Amino acid sequence: MLSILGLILLKLSLNVTAPRQWTLQQSVTDAYLTFEKATAQRATFEDLSGPDSLWPLNPQVSTSVVELGKLPGGQPINGSVTRTRFADTNNLPLKGGAGTLATNPSAMEVWRLQSVIRYTVGGRTYLKSRTVVRSQ
Repeated sequence: MLSILGLILLKLSLNVTAPRQWTLQQSVTDAYLTFEKATAQRATFEDLSGPDSLWPLNPQVSTSVVELGKLPGGQPINGSVTRTRFADTNNLPLKGGAGTLATNPSAMEVWRLQSVIRYTVGGRTYLKSRTVVRSQ
């Protein structure tokens, strides 16, 4: 009887801690996306539109495996981040758009930088994304 009661109490304690781990992982992934957003906001336009950009011109993407954080006890939370950038249609052709000097006389550049994180929690795969619009 005591063994059955012990197993029931163990199962109940695991049911209490499982949502906390899920919430912790959500907080960690949100924090990583904040880092991605800050990186996109502070990058220079030369770095954004250059050949070694972290955000290649769509339809190309760059994907890398990253450590999003760690759970208590040191267990890493891994995921993959996929980045791409979209040129505004009014950008000049050299900057990925179809604009002309008549439609874009100041030669303004506008880019949408998108970062998507894929990670797994409890056998389910989740996606989160952030998009930053930069103009010059």
